[in-house]
Amino acid sequence: MKKVFLISGLLLIFSCKKDIEHKVSDLGSKVKSHSLDIDNNLNSVDRIKQEYSSVSSKLLAKKLDSVGFEYECEEMSGNVVYYSEKGKLKVVKHFQADSHFSSTETYFVNDGKPYFIFQDETVWSFDGGLPDKPETKDEVKEKRYYIVDNQAIQCLEKEYTLKSNSSNNPKSENIPNKEMKNCSIVELQKSFDILMKNKGRRSDGKCL
Repeated sequence: MKKVFLISGLLLIFSCKKDIEHKVSDLGSKVKSHSLDIDNNLNSVDRIKQEYSSVSSKLLAKKLDSVGFEYECEEMSGNVVYYSEKGKLKVVKHFQADSHFSSTETYFVNDGKPYFIFQDETVWSFDGGLPDKPETKDEVKEKRYYIVDNQAIQCLEKEYTLKSNSSNNPKSENIPNKEMKNCSIVELQKSFDILMKNKGRRSDGKCL
């Protein structure tokens, strides 16, 4: 009889121990999961930069799925490309140009909303040279918008000139950013909303 009680006691202790280990394991998993959720919150410029860098690497390596279309609108032509990973939209890229102007807006997206926008505008003009070999210059303006909860928390810009006859043109990475006086994404948000309305479009055509 003593052996029966002893065996029953040991089984009870073993069962309790396993139950405690299981609960501790579950708690650890929940804590880890919660930590990952916190890490993935794009609530600061540094965190946005990390996510932007990760997605940009995949974009350059052509690891994202893409669909898009081209359009013509009066004197402006353009194209839109939507980049996704496992069915989740990651980037929307919109290029448009006319005879002397081009612009590229790249929206980095999380849960259907932009958290970073890179805008690159170029205006080109003739800059001397010969009639049969004209020289040109590009006035480039880059803008970077860091966004949290649909509000821009930091806006940076840089400007530089590229000349066709120069062998020592400035490089974007060497130009310092300046804080923008008007840190607003209202117009860009309107453009993004239009692009999202056209997300299912696959055929080329007129305007957006």
